[in-house]
Amino acid sequence: MNNKKTSEKENFVALDDNKNSERERKNQTFHSRTAFVICVVSIAVNLALTVFKLIAGIIGNSYAMISDAIHSASDVLSTLIVMIGVKVASKKADRKHPYGHERFECVAAIILAVMLAVTGGVIGKSGITRIANGSYKDVAIPTYLALSAAIVSIITKEAMFHVTNHYAKKINSGALKADAWHHRSDALSSIGSFIGILFAILGFPIMDSVAEIAISLLILKAAISIFKESIDKMTDSSCDRTTERKIKELIISLDGVLGLDLVRTRKFGDRLYVEVEISADGDLSLYNAHKIADRVHDEIEYRFPEVKHCTVHTNPRIVKKNSDKDKQ
Repeated sequence: MNNKKTSEKENFVALDDNKNSERERKNQTFHSRTAFVICVVSIAVNLALTVFKLIAGIIGNSYAMISDAIHSASDVLSTLIVMIGVKVASKKADRKHPYGHERFECVAAIILAVMLAVTGGVIGKSGITRIANGSYKDVAIPTYLALSAAIVSIITKEAMFHVTNHYAKKINSGALKADAWHHRSDALSSIGSFIGILFAILGFPIMDSVAEIAISLLILKAAISIFKESIDKMTDSSCDRTTERKIKELIISLDGVLGLDLVRTRKFGDRLYVEVEISADGDLSLYNAHKIADRVHDEIEYRFPEVKHCTVHTNPRIVKKNSDKDKQ
């Protein structure tokens, strides 16, 4: 009889573990598929813009637009890095990486942050050099075709930034967020091209270089922000205070939990690990105490999809005999 009860309890735990594994697998699949679709769209848009801006730059007599076309071409490479990072990060855990591969997405984000910084640095250096040596005066007067190309690029790339950034937040992807800022850096570059082309037509070519310097500072700021966020995810930093507070409120609200002794979180790539210590009635059987801990574990992983795994430890608390509160 006791063996039968033990078998039933073991089956209960096994079924519960399978349910959590299935949930985690679905989260990973959704994450990788969403990122892949956004990346494919991004590559297609960047290739189209590269060809369009290159033709407009050559025909429209605008070196700024030709440079802008090269910038768009570089975005194709950055998106390919994102795809590789997301693909590797979605791999199942193995013997060498028992906790999974999520941090490889942070590696991709760091590479993209460095690329953003280099892009910003090159744009800024170009503007400063042209102002310093006065070469901006020798810029050929472009045509309105190049100006139109800049407008199309600004609208398209800003739209791509918002779409990519939306899905980056939805799946909590640092690499996709970095790629979104690559779109915005291209939009900012096109704004610089637009200002430079417009003022060159109006007789003020120096504004092209001034705009380049301002744009480079914005791009560098974005690169530093992405780099810092990625490093935080690589070094086991805790989650934000709002998420931690919500986790605590959820735990306290669950039946059988008499107190919350400890909550620790750590980022693992774009996912989150949670360690919890709760208090429960010390007179409960091991099986019933486990059910309470299991409920806490399941609710946290269900309510917070970014949580990859939650570990729950139960501490016994002495409850007065004349109180039936929280007894099971």
